[in-house]
Amino acid sequence: MSTLEIKDLHVQVTTEDGPKEILKGVTLTINDGETHAIMGPNGSGKSTLAYSIAGHPRYEITSGSVLLDGEDVLEMSVDERARAGLFLAMQYPVEVPGVSVANFLRTAKTAIDGEAPKLRTWVKDVNGVMERMNLDASFSQRSVNEGFSGGEKKRHEIAQLDLLDPKVAILDETDSGLDIDALKVVSEGVNRFRERDGKGVLLITHYTRILRYIQPDFVHVFVDGRVADEGGPELADELEANGYEKYTKAAV
Repeated sequence: MSTLEIKDLHVQVTTEDGPKEILKGVTLTINDGETHAIMGPNGSGKSTLAYSIAGHPRYEITSGSVLLDGEDVLEMSVDERARAGLFLAMQYPVEVPGVSVANFLRTAKTAIDGEAPKLRTWVKDVNGVMERMNLDASFSQRSVNEGFSGGEKKRHEIAQLDLLDPKVAILDETDSGLDIDALKVVSEGVNRFRERDGKGVLLITHYTRILRYIQPDFVHVFVDGRVADEGGPELADELEANGYEKYTKAAV
C-alpha cells in the first residue's frame, strides 16, 4: 500500500523581477493502484509540480505539504525521496558523459536498496528490461543519454523505472518527442509497472495520445497553477475535442 498526498501546495521561483508564484494551492492524492493524468496548457505548472515533489532546488515551496505514506517528503533530501519510493522520469533527461548505462543503473539500484544487487541476477534483469524496451544489449555500454535519440532517452527512463521499482512514478511528458513505435514501447513499460502491487502513477502530458495506451483513473486539468477541473478518462476526450479555452478564459 502506498499513498502520495499533496495538500494545498504553493511553489514559487526567483526571477529577475522577484519571486513568482507558480503553484497556487494544489491538492491531489494518488493511492496505490491509481493512475492520475495531469493535462493543461504550457506554463500551467504541470512540470513545476513534478520537480517540486522530486526536490529540484529551483522551486521554493512556500506552504503546503507532500506526504508519502504519511512521511513528510519535503523534509527529505533528493536521494532520501528516491529511497522512500519516489521516481521522476524527466521531460529532458540529462547527459552523463563517461558513465555507462550499466554502471549508472547498478549504482542507482545499490543506492535505492542499500546493498548491491547480486551480479548474476542483475545482469539477467538488465538484459531482460533492455529487450522489453527494444534496446540493443550494447546500449548498456553507452554513456548515459549521450547521443541518445529522443526515443532512446525515454525508453531508458522506463528501463530505470522497471529496475528501481519505486512506489510512485512521476512521468513528466514522457510522450514528448516519441514516434508511434517508441510511444507503444514506453506505454507498455509503464503498464507493466502499474500491474505490480502497490504502485501509483502521476502522468503529466499535453496530449491524449499516450492516454490511449495508458488508461488513467483520474484526469486533472491544470491552469494557472491550480487544478481547474477533475474527472475520469472521459475528461481527456473532452479536452481533445474542445481544448483548454474554457478553462483559460475562466482563469483570466
